[in-house]
Amino acid sequence: MKDYKTNQIRNVGLVSHGGAGKTTLTEAFLFNTKVIDRMGRVENGTTVSDYDPEEIARQISISTSVIPVEWRECKINILDMPGYFDFFGEVVSGLRVVDSVIIPVCAASGVEVGTEKVFNMAKKNKLPIIFFINKMDRENADYFKTLNQLMDKFGNKVIPLTFPIGSEQSFKGYVDVLTQKAYVYDEKGVKETEVPADLMDKVLSAKEELIENIAENDETLMEKYFGGEEFTQEEMKEGIKNSIRIGELMPVLCGSSLKNIGTDKLLDAIVEFLPSPLDIEREKASENGPVAAFVFKTIADPYVGRLSIFKVVSGTLTSDSTLLNSNKQMQEKISQLYILRGKKQMPVSKLVAGDIGAVAKLQYTMTGDTLCDLSKPVTLAPIDFPQPTLSLAIEPKSKGDEEKISNGLQRLQEEDPTFKVEKNLETGQMIVYGMGEQHIEVISKKLMNKFGVECTLTDPIVPYRETIKGKVKVEGKHKKQTGGHGQYGHVWIEFEPNPNSEFEFEDKIFGGAVPKQYIPAVEKGLRESMKEGVLARYPVVNIKATLVDGSYHPVDSSEMAFKIAASLAFKKGMEQANPVLLEPIMRVEVVVPEEYMGDIIGDLNKRRGRILGMESKDNLEVITAEVPLAEMNRYATDLRSLTQARGDFKMTFARYEEAPPNVAQKIIEERKKLKEKEE
Repeated sequence: MKDYKTNQIRNVGLVSHGGAGKTTLTEAFLFNTKVIDRMGRVENGTTVSDYDPEEIARQISISTSVIPVEWRECKINILDMPGYFDFFGEVVSGLRVVDSVIIPVCAASGVEVGTEKVFNMAKKNKLPIIFFINKMDRENADYFKTLNQLMDKFGNKVIPLTFPIGSEQSFKGYVDVLTQKAYVYDEKGVKETEVPADLMDKVLSAKEELIENIAENDETLMEKYFGGEEFTQEEMKEGIKNSIRIGELMPVLCGSSLKNIGTDKLLDAIVEFLPSPLDIEREKASENGPVAAFVFKTIADPYVGRLSIFKVVSGTLTSDSTLLNSNKQMQEKISQLYILRGKKQMPVSKLVAGDIGAVAKLQYTMTGDTLCDLSKPVTLAPIDFPQPTLSLAIEPKSKGDEEKISNGLQRLQEEDPTFKVEKNLETGQMIVYGMGEQHIEVISKKLMNKFGVECTLTDPIVPYRETIKGKVKVEGKHKKQTGGHGQYGHVWIEFEPNPNSEFEFEDKIFGGAVPKQYIPAVEKGLRESMKEGVLARYPVVNIKATLVDGSYHPVDSSEMAFKIAASLAFKKGMEQANPVLLEPIMRVEVVVPEEYMGDIIGDLNKRRGRILGMESKDNLEVITAEVPLAEMNRYATDLRSLTQARGDFKMTFARYEEAPPNVAQKIIEERKKLKEKEE
């Protein structure tokens, strides 16, 4: 690949709802730019950008691929991003470095939830947008219906630049609004033809709309427009480019990525209308500034090591240089630089500002870090990743693989910051938090494929607690006579509820009934006993124990004897003082569009939730509720299906509360069965 200047680079993100044809469109770009001599297919696992075994098996994109192509004296870095919500972290990191986006929309399915989500994210990131109505060859493809949906959803800045000739089986080309010329495709290629008569009025009307739009955004053109002068083709193109850059125009093109119709026109539009890294406002590239690069993605490979993918924001980065990681304040040696095309790594000697490349085996650098000139440190804005919403317990199928799992997960976290891992010290389980079931499944499959560890995924154990509601006074006596010294410990302890703290111990011994040196042993015996209650062997909380009386033997008493006596008293006291099971209650905030309010409230009520309040915020409704943790298993999945993935939620621990008797009974029985199995 030849050298390009910054103004000849285009960094374009392909983002959409899952299944709109981004990966096939990338294949068409590769074919048109003569990188490949035949287009691969997603269903055959032969595409350049979906190369991971999991992507091939599931026939969906799981991670962002960088695909550079050359077209009309420009280098276009295509970032093919996943469309499925479980892998939205990849979209967030990809959007951090692209300078514009193309949103493919399926002509048969129309505007879907994912289309709205990526549009909102692109707008939030101030990125120029082109819509591409794809799959015009599909059954039920309807360009005008989809175009109207785009206009209804995203406003009057949505203006067509092309119209289709035919649709479904008869789809064969497009009409260019700007030149008022028609192009038809067959096996031999593409040829210019007459504009179909039934499209002429639509073309003229769209061109008039386009002229008005670009005149509004340019004073010189505005004067010409009011003076009744015609715009030249160059003025039109420059006007379109300017309107797209400032977000005042979102043009629509059409085609079929599978049949490779209209995809060359889309490549032309990228070169002519989309900004170079020098033209964007968000993080303008600086060709002559000190070197600075932003790492937006990491690939963890057990054989090759870590591969860091970055965008050069300033200066020219060369192989065999030394840079500062300003986040970690550590120096990094940059060895061989690469440009990536899917899994292929192509060595290069330098990368200019605005370009995207990769380097292997950096010691300290992770996703979100900045690499910069040692003498001119700078830290670029990090990536704000979404928080994981689903948790599952992960364990190895083979005993002894715990360390392998732990190491594998740590390596995969370098690659994917949207999942978190923690060891629950109480239940002993390792918990993986992810964006959805499919996300966590893919993580477990990667553990198998990359690190050779087979795992099982289960719902996490709910950490229940036990406490008492009554007050009792009980005796604990441990007396054992053997040859030589015996064992003797004897206590009377009062137990009562103590809602203000987990455990309180008071000593009310008078007259040395229990000698001072044995009192700490009594407390220790109680604390150890509290690890398992009498109902279902969950930890005990919120009790007060008062040591009121006892007796001792001058020879046979010992700390151990008093510890045992205390534990006997504890068991007896728990049984007699009306023990109850406590369950964790979570504070849940659900954010949904208004039309889903009724369904969400009904669903939370079914989960034994208490609605605390509702308020409107940014055209959305925020429902606050308290719900038992046991009822929130896989809520992320259920919320997605209830709201067509338009809802979000966050959950924090509120407190423990007594479980209703019917719920408690079920938990106690299940726990007993589990403990019997273990023993």
